[in-house]
Amino acid sequence: MIRNWARDPLVHFLIAGALLFALFAWRGEEADPESRSIDVNREVQASLALQFETMMQRPPTDAELDGLIERWLRDEVLYREALRLGLDRDDAVVRRRLAKKMDALASAQAETAVPSEAVLRAWLADNPERFARGASVSFDQLYFADEAAARAALGQLQSGADWRGLGKPLSVPASQEQAAMRAVTERYGRQFAAGLAQLDAADGWQGPLASGFGWHLVHLRSREQGAVPPLADIRKRVEDDWRGATMSTRTEAAYRLLRGAYRVEIAE
Repeated sequence: MIRNWARDPLVHFLIAGALLFALFAWRGEEADPESRSIDVNREVQASLALQFETMMQRPPTDAELDGLIERWLRDEVLYREALRLGLDRDDAVVRRRLAKKMDALASAQAETAVPSEAVLRAWLADNPERFARGASVSFDQLYFADEAAARAALGQLQSGADWRGLGKPLSVPASQEQAAMRAVTERYGRQFAAGLAQLDAADGWQGPLASGFGWHLVHLRSREQGAVPPLADIRKRVEDDWRGATMSTRTEAAYRLLRGAYRVEIAE
């Protein structure tokens, strides 16, 4: 009975929704590594079945589900013992993986959403420069590993500092001349391209903008608009762009919501 329940598609949907709800209704509860009780409840079984079905494109058999449960139990026991020993502390890899998992929870719904025709038309109308054929930009950029450093440098630039002495080395040039917007998106990522599209060439240094590398301050020098194809010709591109931007927006909104629950003190 439990195994049939675990394979129910409605259960899969409810579990995904519960994960998202848990993220946005964060209550600060922590798992107790001292507990010696492990409850392999229906939610756990359904989650394991869903993971298997996603990979194998079919529900698990009873024997396969038994194996999934046993592997999950092994991981859970070792995970709790690792917490008990404090192996999660000061581990940059573990810390980053958990942060990425939280980001993934926030953006999961957008990853599988199917936007309507109206949504895609509105997205294309609001972001024509992202899809225009022949559209290009000329800009200078400074790279920083973290947002705080980028904001500090922006203050220096606004006070008249020479931009060539700021920023960290990066594998891409500091200056781009008439770079195609599509190439900019491929090189820096959708989030950076979206931010660049909102900049005004008359405003000097602006940012920080997030990219796949880190954070950037950008001086947009010029923008050349191209012709925008009809939606029917670029529907897949528009949908992918909408989805990527929506995922980034939801991830940032989730972080800001959680960030507001903390009091942060940065030593001078």
